[in-house]
Amino acid sequence: MPDLTREETQSLIEEVLEVYPEKAKEIRAKHLTVNDHEVEQSKKCITSNRKSVPGTMTIRGCAYAGSKGVVWGPIKDMIHISHGPVGCGQYSRAGRRNYYVGTTGINTFGTMNFTSDFQEKDIVFGGDKKLAKLIDEIETLFPLNKGITVQSECPIGLIGDDIEAVSKAKGAEYNKTIVPVRCEGFRGVSQSLGHHIANDAVRDWALGKRDGDDTFKSTPYDVAILGDYNIGGDAWSSRILLEEMGLRVVAQWSGDGTIAEMELTPKVKLNLLHCYRSMNYISRHMEEKYGIPWIEYNFFGPTKIEESLRKIADFFDDKIKEGAERVIAKYKGEYQAVIDKYRPRLEGKRVMLYVGGLRPRHVIGAYEDLGMEVVGTGYEFGHNDDYDRTIKEMGNATLIYDDVTGYEFEEFVKKVKPDLIGSGIKEKYIFQKMGIPFRQMHSWDYSGPYHGYDGFAIFARDMDMTLNNPCWSNITPPWRKSEDTQALAAE
Repeated sequence: MPDLTREETQSLIEEVLEVYPEKAKEIRAKHLTVNDHEVEQSKKCITSNRKSVPGTMTIRGCAYAGSKGVVWGPIKDMIHISHGPVGCGQYSRAGRRNYYVGTTGINTFGTMNFTSDFQEKDIVFGGDKKLAKLIDEIETLFPLNKGITVQSECPIGLIGDDIEAVSKAKGAEYNKTIVPVRCEGFRGVSQSLGHHIANDAVRDWALGKRDGDDTFKSTPYDVAILGDYNIGGDAWSSRILLEEMGLRVVAQWSGDGTIAEMELTPKVKLNLLHCYRSMNYISRHMEEKYGIPWIEYNFFGPTKIEESLRKIADFFDDKIKEGAERVIAKYKGEYQAVIDKYRPRLEGKRVMLYVGGLRPRHVIGAYEDLGMEVVGTGYEFGHNDDYDRTIKEMGNATLIYDDVTGYEFEEFVKKVKPDLIGSGIKEKYIFQKMGIPFRQMHSWDYSGPYHGYDGFAIFARDMDMTLNNPCWSNITPPWRKSEDTQALAAE
């Protein structure tokens, strides 16, 4: 299908909105727009970070998911208690494939579920004593843990459990970092507030632990990776490049991260921020308190990797700048071979994205390196500063949608007719049953890594394997059924 004009895209949005009652239509119209490169600030054309319309089947998560599932959960040598009923902890356990090095149950705990397992009596009488007992049991059974977080679920805020008092008392008793995180799921409009709450907890309970400690021997080339969750090994692929160019990665969090690395982060010379949405708050705090600059980088696809390596190198001396050029030259043959192999098979294919965090914009360059075009994108829980960064990455007159509903997404797909969709597990099977190639882009569909030059080879293989799989010829999408019916009628 040819690219839509601005008028056609706007007409499509209006057509999709027609089914809503007037009030819902008015609200949802503010979250759907036609991309315009001339707009400097996205707030002039799209609204974000607002409550979802009840009944429209949003695909968002909650504040607990943002804190436990994203920011704190991957810290591998801490135990993260899901304080409340068992379901939230079980659902959030190990779903994102945050790879780590260690022995599970001994010195690493990322894939284990620790829960206070609230029952009705706990709602009535409170769970403070149960939480204190749970921490005692953890210290007995898992003595090598380096700290504990208490991730509060909805009932905790509703009944008023004093998790701060319990954490302070038990932290003093065991001389250990025990962090209360008020991330009850009902807070805010999405998981985004959970990121912010978790960042504030890092600031208040972890970052200042080594202020005034001069035992750490710093170098001029110390950096920290923030907002890389090591999904499928992403952070490892990124770290290889940074270290090969001459930098020393002192900390990476949360993926494969430790509480000690968190505490050491204020000692670095530069913070490298991959997922802006989840970690910009703590990056800004460290800039204000410790004077540490931070920059965003993008390690999806060779074009963005080169841009990012050079941007990072600009903060350092000629040694690091030469190192960046050396790394780029070293991998050029490798990534060019990937492009030569897969671009002829993927050239001209059109993609629609709907993901969280950084992916709706960060992966655009990787698709373009393979000759593909992203014709629609949107965030589950983005803010307007995310869309500000997205406008220039997307083609002019393409679709941008915020907190898109299940109905809207399906209708957009039927009309735009993309060759590939990249979204989450909730959408995966709907679109596959419609006969559309689909990649689960929250956790790389059980593949990865996708970051770095190593990851680009896997990314290209996965897109080709999905798009050019012969199974799709056996499934007829709804729009082709209508086309087939018309063709038969014409005969």
